[in-house]
Amino acid sequence: MLRDDPPLAKRLQDVTRFARRIRVSEYHLTNACNIRCKGCWFFEYGHDKETREAKDLADWERFVIRERDERRVNAALVIGGEPAMFLDRLQVFARHMKYVTVSSNGLERIPMEGFENLTVGLTLFGGGRLDDELRAIKPSGRPFEGLFETALSNYENDPRAGFVYAITEDGIGHIEDTVRRIGENGNILTFNFYSKYGQSDPSALAHQNDLLAEALRVQAKYPHVVVSHPYYIRAMITGSTHWDTFGYANCPSISIDHPAHVARLANGNPSLPTFNTWSADLKTLKFCCTSGHCNGCRDSQAVISWLLVSMGQFLESKAMLQTWVDVAESYWRQFYWSPYHRYARTDAEELQAATA
Repeated sequence: MLRDDPPLAKRLQDVTRFARRIRVSEYHLTNACNIRCKGCWFFEYGHDKETREAKDLADWERFVIRERDERRVNAALVIGGEPAMFLDRLQVFARHMKYVTVSSNGLERIPMEGFENLTVGLTLFGGGRLDDELRAIKPSGRPFEGLFETALSNYENDPRAGFVYAITEDGIGHIEDTVRRIGENGNILTFNFYSKYGQSDPSALAHQNDLLAEALRVQAKYPHVVVSHPYYIRAMITGSTHWDTFGYANCPSISIDHPAHVARLANGNPSLPTFNTWSADLKTLKFCCTSGHCNGCRDSQAVISWLLVSMGQFLESKAMLQTWVDVAESYWRQFYWSPYHRYARTDAEELQAATA
C-alpha cells in the first residue's frame, strides 16, 4: 500500500518505532487529594480506603528502580489522589524513569526545577462555570471558585502542561470558550469523556450527536490547541469504531499481571505488554487504569490505546492506514517528552534519532 507513498511510509515507520520504545505502567502516588470532584472514580468507588500508602522514600526508590530494571518499564503515568501534594515521591519517578507523565488537578503547581521533562496532564470537567460546580469542592465538602483560573495561572505558557478536558453534554456551550482560553494560555489539550457516576450507564447521553458535532467543530477551529484527532473524538464520545464497540473485551489498559484477566488476555485482543496499575502501597495491583468498573467507561487513555494497538483494523486501504498514522501522531503530541509535541525539536535528524 505504501510503495508509492514514501512520505507516509516514513511517518508510519517513525511513529511505530517510537511507540515500541515506550513501556508504560501506571502508579498511584497517594490516596490523598486536596479536592473532591463530582464523578472522580478514585473516591467514587473508595479506592482511597483500600490500601495504606507507602511513606518511606527509600521504599519508593526501591520500587521504581525495580520496575525499571526488572520489568523494563521506562514510562510512568503517575496519578492519585493528587500527586502535586507529594513532590518528593514524584521526584523519585523523575530521577529513575525516562518518560514521566503526571495527572494533576492544577490547584498546586509542580515546579520546573527537578521536573523539567515531565508531562503534566491537568484535569478539567465540563468547562466554564461547570468546572467549579463539578471540581471546586474541598475535602470538607465546602465549594470554592476559580479552580480553572488557578490552573491556568499556575501553568501559563508552561510547555509541560496540557489539559485533559472531560467534555459533557451539560457543558456543550462552554467548549469553544474553554478551548480558546487554554490556547491563549499557551497550553494544549486532549478531549476526555465525563462519565456521570451514580446512574446505571455513566456514558449514556441524551444529546450525543450535539456533543460530537461541537467537539469536532471546535477541534477543526483550534487544531493547534486540541491535539485529539477527529477519529479518536468520535470513538471516545460514541464508544464505537468502524470495527467494534469499546469495552472490557478489547480494552488494552488492564493490569496484565492481575489474575482476573486470564480469560481477557487469552481472547486474542491486544493489550499493553508491560502495563500494570499499582496502588500507593506499592504492593496492590489494581484491576485496570481507572475504576475497575467497565460499564460506561470511556477513559481517554484507554480508548486511544485501543485505537493504537489495533493498527491491523486500519489496513483495508491506504486512506484508513493514513488515518491510523494521524491518530498515532496526535496521541504522542500530548506528551512533552515526545518528539511529536509542538514544543519539541522535531527536525528530521532529531526525529530519526528519537525513533532509532
